[in-house]
Amino acid sequence: MSLNKPLDEALKEGLAALHLELPDSVRAQLLDYLGLLQKWNKTYNLTAIVEPERQLTHHLLDSLALLPYVSAGPLLDVGSGAGFPGLPLALARPDLKVTLIDASQKKAAFMQQTAIELGLARRVTVVHGRVEALQAGPFAQITARAFANLNDFVCLTRHVLAEGGCWLAMKGLYPHEEVTKLQEAVVCEEIELRVPGLEAQRHLLVLRPRAVEV
Repeated sequence: MSLNKPLDEALKEGLAALHLELPDSVRAQLLDYLGLLQKWNKTYNLTAIVEPERQLTHHLLDSLALLPYVSAGPLLDVGSGAGFPGLPLALARPDLKVTLIDASQKKAAFMQQTAIELGLARRVTVVHGRVEALQAGPFAQITARAFANLNDFVCLTRHVLAEGGCWLAMKGLYPHEEVTKLQEAVVCEEIELRVPGLEAQRHLLVLRPRAVEV
């Protein structure tokens, strides 16, 4: 994917590579999201990636690679930062209810304003706080992108996972050491994600609570 192409063409190509079909209106919203990110990032430093083309690959397309594995919800996105992966997933899935939580007030404010401007306020909830204190839920799926090691991710969110629910942990290199240290969950599926325009390795680990021995 050439970085000098217009962003809309780059987005179309990226979605095609992910085998995703989204309406023109949703693609427009995704690009509007990038525009808001670029505007806010000048003042609030929401992401270290400042080039729009790299934001598209490293944030938007990386988030949307998770889409085929997201159930009917509701979905909790932990440590959402500037809204990834939760906001792109909410845009791509008009039936999905998403809760975004981050400990940074400025990032929560950005996500709230973005949800309003993109027409997502009715089914996207933004929480400023720490997930261990979250009283919402339960959630059918809980996801995070570079939030914490797997064991901490599970332990900090176990209280809001619905019965029969699962965690969707997005990782770079396969986290062998983290998997061996899991205490309250087991890996039930390992998926290598291929994100167009992103050379780095990406993995999705689907986790479920470990059965209690009696």
